[in-house]
Amino acid sequence: MTTTRKAAGIFGRMLLLLFLVSILSFTLIVKAPIDPLTAYVGTESTLSQEARDEIAEHWGLNDSLPQRYFSWVKNILRGDFGMSITYKRPVIDVIRDRFSYSVVLMLLAWTFSGLLGYGAGILAGVRKDGLFDKAIRLFCIVLQSAPTYWLGLLVISFFAVQMGWFPFGMAIPAGKLAAEVTLADRMHHLILPVFTLTIVSIGKITLYTRQKVTEILSSDYILFAVARGENTRQLVSRHLLRNTALPAVTLQFASFSELFGGMALAETVFSYPGIGTATTAAAMKGDVPLLLGITLISALFVFSGNLIANLLYGIVDPRLRKGEAHV
Repeated sequence: MTTTRKAAGIFGRMLLLLFLVSILSFTLIVKAPIDPLTAYVGTESTLSQEARDEIAEHWGLNDSLPQRYFSWVKNILRGDFGMSITYKRPVIDVIRDRFSYSVVLMLLAWTFSGLLGYGAGILAGVRKDGLFDKAIRLFCIVLQSAPTYWLGLLVISFFAVQMGWFPFGMAIPAGKLAAEVTLADRMHHLILPVFTLTIVSIGKITLYTRQKVTEILSSDYILFAVARGENTRQLVSRHLLRNTALPAVTLQFASFSELFGGMALAETVFSYPGIGTATTAAAMKGDVPLLLGITLISALFVFSGNLIANLLYGIVDPRLRKGEAHV
């Protein structure tokens, strides 16, 4: 019964979040200086004013904001996200195709940044104030303040232009038929975007883990363990990993929103055909249906990450399981 109530509460919060996000995003986009009619017919269209008026009437552009919003929500509930002006396809199909590319990119970057950041944080914490600790802190602080697109351009100029090891961008080799593209080709094109997104995301998890390690090492039970003769390797395996792993994992899940934002910039720099480049193209061309669809899907994605993080908090601290999981 308790599980059912919790599931209902989570589902209710998700619906409330989507409802609020839909209102905010719809209002902002409608009030923005974007003319969906001009975006659809083009700035050099020769359509008569009567034809434009008919299209505007058919789309309900002359209706009030609440009427337009409820018409849009009604269509969404029926599974109709509208047609993308940019790609001339149903919005839901565009999101499905683009998201399949982005999911691979995000999962790889998320996994590598988590593993490498956690390992670097453990090592920096154990060697506090040493050369490695100072170097990794400086590296993370620089990364935290560096724009993603700037790092992406640096990576391209070094690894693709000067060294010639990797392609400049895209998901597959240009001019190659889809049937001829191999898994190795796709992975080769993925390396630079994944590398960029990984080093962008690694700073927070590294600094957080380092801080937890230094706190644990200064605790009384660690001093007792040292007094019993445990060496550094035993301290790490018996105490540090156990007490820092799950908090680090929850932090990684909670960083989904930042990962999503960084992914959009990384995909744009590398011309990677994921949801990030679709967002940029939709914004540049005033593709209102696609922008709204991506906003809802990204909100659902971030909600899922926060939900998993909160569930893991309950595992880390059993006292939280007696309260409510907040999303």
